[in-house]
Order: sequence, then C-alpha cells, then structure tokens
Amino acid sequence: MDRDLEEDMSRTEWFLNKIKANDSYAQNIYSALCNMRWQPQDIMPILKDEYWSCSWRSAGGIVADLRKVGEDYIDWYCSGMSNNPGSVPEGTVTDEVREDLFRLGWVPSPWPKDGK
Repeated sequence: MDRDLEEDMSRTEWFLNKIKANDSYAQNIYSALCNMRWQPQDIMPILKDEYWSCSWRSAGGIVADLRKVGEDYIDWYCSGMSNNPGSVPEGTVTDEVREDLFRLGWVPSPWPKDGK
C-alpha cells in the first residue's frame, strides 16, 4: 500500500501539536490504533481491500515518537486498562479521533469477527 497512517500523522502539524499537548488525546490515539484496521480513503486501497494496522507495542511506540518528549512505547502500552480520566480501552475509536483521522484521509475498519 502506498499510504502509511504513521507517516500521515507525523507530517501533519496540527495533529502533532494536538497529540503533544494533550495526554488524554494521545492515549485515545494509542487505543484507536490497537485492535483496529485503518483504511485510506483512496480508490486503490479500497478496491484492493488494503488496510493499515499495528500491534499494541507498535501503537505505543508511534504515540511516543509523535510526542517527542523522551517517552517509550511502554508509557502507552496497555494504557487503556488504566483508570486515568479520559482513557479508553484498546480498540476504542472516540468521535474526536475518528474525525481527526478522517481529516487525514483514514477511516476505521474493525477486524472481521471470523478473523479473515
């Protein structure tokens, strides 16, 4: 696939400013990357049924890298299981995250129930 969600996030100034400024938003991004496939809204990936996804560990690393404050993947890994205000479970896509990633040209696509 020609598109990469991590690259799109890392190249978007308003997005980077938002994820750096708000710990809850950063956690929500982490959770949205976990247990979720993301599809770019471009004709070829849609026709080819192509998706972007990552592991929980990679999701934590992506958030840490985007924030650029000396964090590591472990600072975000399994953070959906915390009781911190604003945290959501892994696999949850909040309305705000859905809207922001849509602005970047991506939509969530849950994994099929049969694992295919």
